[in-house]
Amino acid sequence: MRSLEGLSAFQSLEELILDNNLLGDDLMLPGLPRLHTLTLNKNQITDLECLLNHLAEVTPALEYLSLLGNVACPNELVSLEKDEEDYKRYRCFVLHKLPNLKFLDAQKVTKQEREEALIRGAFMKVVKPKVFLV
Repeated sequence: MRSLEGLSAFQSLEELILDNNLLGDDLMLPGLPRLHTLTLNKNQITDLECLLNHLAEVTPALEYLSLLGNVACPNELVSLEKDEEDYKRYRCFVLHKLPNLKFLDAQKVTKQEREEALIRGAFMKVVKPKVFLV
C-alpha cells in the first residue's frame, strides 16, 4: 500500500484496519470525521508524537486505536528491552494526546489511566537520545 489518499472519498468511514501494510512515519490520512476505530498493528511506525498529532487533527471521533507491533508502541512484541513501565508511560502519553479514546491496543482505558494522563501525560513522551558522531 503506497497511498491512502483514496480514503478521502469515504467520509462516512467508521472503521479502518491497516495492519501489516509497511506503513511508516510518513502516514497521512485524509480527514475522516466519523472514524472511531483504527488499527495500525504491525507496521513500521516509530514517531509516536507525530502520528498522534496527525490523528488528533484528522480523526476527531476516534475511540479505539491499536498500534501493537510498531516501534512506537513499546512492549515485548517489539523489543525485549521494553517492559511494563515503558508500556504504561506510552499509554499515558497516548491518552494525553487523544483523550477521547475508550480502548487502546485492545485494552479498555481505565478511569485511573485517564486521570493520570490529565496530570502527567505531557511528561510521558519517550525521547530518543541523539547520536553524536565523534
